[in-house]
Amino acid sequence: MLQRQTLPVTAFAQNCSLVWCSDTLEAALIDPGGEPARLLAAVARAGVRLRQILLTHAHIDHAGAAGQLAREQGLPIVGPHEGDRFWIDALAQQGRMFGLGPSESFEPSRWLVDGDTVQVGAVTLAVRHCPGHTPGHVVFHDPGTRTAFVGDVLFAGSVGRTDFPGGDFDTLVASIRGRLWPMGDETVFVPGHGPESTFGAERRSNPFVADARR
Repeated sequence: MLQRQTLPVTAFAQNCSLVWCSDTLEAALIDPGGEPARLLAAVARAGVRLRQILLTHAHIDHAGAAGQLAREQGLPIVGPHEGDRFWIDALAQQGRMFGLGPSESFEPSRWLVDGDTVQVGAVTLAVRHCPGHTPGHVVFHDPGTRTAFVGDVLFAGSVGRTDFPGGDFDTLVASIRGRLWPMGDETVFVPGHGPESTFGAERRSNPFVADARR
C-alpha cells in the first residue's frame, strides 16, 4: 500500500510528497522544489529507502532541488512529459527570477507520456498527461488508495495559473474534466500548494471547473 507524507518547502509553500510502499519501504519524492537537506532528513525519519524523484512539472518551486538530489544521491528523475523540457533548461534563470538561489538543470532519466505507469516498490502509479498549467504537466494516480498527486493542475477551490509560457486555460479545464474527474469523486488529491481536497468536492463547488459551469 502507498504511504505518504506532505512536506511543504520553500517560500512558495510547495507540497513536496514523500511516498513509499509499505511492503518494500522503497520511496520516491514527488516535486522536491527545494530544501534538499530537510527532505533527506524526512526520508531518514520515515525509515524508508529513497529510490527516485518524480516530477509533475518543471517550474522552479516543484523541480528546484531535483538536479542536486539526483546528482548527490544517485537517483533517477522520472517525469515530467517532454513538453516541459524548456522549463528544465531554464531552471537557473527561474531560480534567479524568483530569488530561490541556484538550481541545476538536468536530463530526466525517463520522460513520461499519458498512460504510462511508475513503480514505487510494489505500488503502481498511473500517469496522466494534464497540460494547461505547463505543456508537459503530468499527474500521478494511485488507484489503491484513491489518491492523486496533481501538482499545479487543480487546487482546493481554484485551478493552476495559465499566464506562464506554454499555459492555456481551456486546455487546463479540459485536462481536469477529461483526465482527473474519471478517477472518481472520492479520490483525494494532493495539490502543489495548499490543502487537500477531493475531486467530488471540486466538481460541486470549484468556481472554475464545477459541473454547474458547463
